[in-house]
Amino acid sequence: MSVKVAPVTGAGLAEVLPALADLRIAVFRAFPYLYDGDPAYEADYLADFAAAEGAVIVAARDGETIVGAATAAPLGTQDEAWQAPLAAAGFDIGRTFYFGESVLLADYRGRGIGHAFFDHREAQARTLGASHAAFCSVIRAENHPARPADHRPLDAFWRGRGYAPLAGVTAWFDWKMMDGGDERHQLQYWTREL
Repeated sequence: MSVKVAPVTGAGLAEVLPALADLRIAVFRAFPYLYDGDPAYEADYLADFAAAEGAVIVAARDGETIVGAATAAPLGTQDEAWQAPLAAAGFDIGRTFYFGESVLLADYRGRGIGHAFFDHREAQARTLGASHAAFCSVIRAENHPARPADHRPLDAFWRGRGYAPLAGVTAWFDWKMMDGGDERHQLQYWTREL
């Protein structure tokens, strides 16, 4: 099985949005996100993302099927709620690229696709003059009742890519949980200089 990973920009973004929405709903159901995805919300959220000048979606395709995707865009094009914590920490919003979701079906993990996602997003950020890249990870307690016994956090992978968590720099967002309730979630910012 051969997977091709390539960036999509501009007018091509619209073509991959439905597959990305489906991937977000499927992958984010699992720990640590526990997100009960809503197709209408996904369509609106991703349409806004795709409208951002400089946005990129890196698509992993097995044949014609998109099995994974990762997003990035200039932080200045994103919602103020994403910008504010980094601005307060002294980051130049105009020179920071925000990496959104990175979703990959379980059968395709461990093949270097995650590295390709970062390579392409970092290349887009550098092309557009960014000095830093940033993303958020969900913070979950070690004893969270939904944590699978075999859960392996991605911290070592991210550190290997040169990213580090910004001490005390977090954001809070609400999303619908798999148990039917809405919950407020804390997210940790990670950054690196490009």
